[in-house]
Amino acid sequence: MNRFLIACGGTGGHLAPGIALGEALVAAGHHCELVISEKPVDQRLIQKYPQLTFHSSPGAPFSLGPVKGSRFLWKQARGWLFSRRLIKKTKAEIVVGFGGFGCVGIALASLTERVPLVLHEANRVPGRMIRFFHHLPKRVYLPTGVRLKRVDLERVRSYGFPVRKEFQRMSQAKARKKLGLDPNRKTLVILGGSQGAQALNEWIIDKLDVFGLEGIQVFCLSGMAKAGFDPGLMATRDGQEIVAKFVPFSDQMPEILNAADLVVSRAGAGTIAELVHCQTPSILVPYPYAADNHQLANARYVEQQGGAILVEQDFLQDLHKEVLDTIFNDGLVRKLKNNLDRMHRGNTTELIVRDLERLAAEELRNRRMQRLEQNL
Repeated sequence: MNRFLIACGGTGGHLAPGIALGEALVAAGHHCELVISEKPVDQRLIQKYPQLTFHSSPGAPFSLGPVKGSRFLWKQARGWLFSRRLIKKTKAEIVVGFGGFGCVGIALASLTERVPLVLHEANRVPGRMIRFFHHLPKRVYLPTGVRLKRVDLERVRSYGFPVRKEFQRMSQAKARKKLGLDPNRKTLVILGGSQGAQALNEWIIDKLDVFGLEGIQVFCLSGMAKAGFDPGLMATRDGQEIVAKFVPFSDQMPEILNAADLVVSRAGAGTIAELVHCQTPSILVPYPYAADNHQLANARYVEQQGGAILVEQDFLQDLHKEVLDTIFNDGLVRKLKNNLDRMHRGNTTELIVRDLERLAAEELRNRRMQRLEQNL
């Protein structure tokens, strides 16, 4: 049995793969605890996983401003001290970080406590944290085809994004019934990421009648900005009632993706990995203000692989036409599904678990050799 500590808080895109890996490590007989942020999105999601042990660490996003910059330094210093104590308490043998501000303190603590660090980057443009700490990790997991300057290839593995074990394929009819949707109607799903997307929320509210007339029911994961919003029933061209649902947060993501004929979504790496896993066709609208414009790079890659359609936010006025042209085109939908199936790389989580086990064994051998040399 090995002892792992996983830092994965801050956003759903960091937390979800950490949970997936944590579950897999525990299932393989290892001891694993997870470090998350103090943000509400983290505290909500972990309620579904009482079998895992979580710790909330101080932390704040990077900023150059005098006030926010000071807060960043203060919070990260507290996070470093917290992480040092936690590494000692858990006797962690390997620390795994999934990027973001929540990893800074624990990455520094792994250095001062001399515990091997492993970093995972899900986006096609490596984030600031991964770039800054590139010299520290024993292993770096990167998307296929992505390279990180000044990182030896022997330390890199192209294993992809760990997806939680509950993401399994199910019939559209079954998934729709679980969500309270009509099992026999075309279904459009809107995803704005773990915190919603104001632009997508406003777009779908404006176009609800258009989709209702065409007999398309809508399910929108809106984030807290539209909590309590109820659009009521829509009407089809022949006067039948059709549903539109807005929910701020849901722990039924497998059902949501399996229910959809088409998803309109931001282009976070986690969402894309789940779309690929469930073979759900999508139109990706990258968040234009994402750091280093990484969502645009993510979306472009999937579009180049034939697994999604890319529409930039500047062209939202025509997005409804793209949706209608796609959702009723059975040949195109089938082609998107086939390409998503080709993109699916099997059990990414299992690959990472096995690699971490090998790394832990290597580190144990190295420590024994060092002790042996010291005693000679």
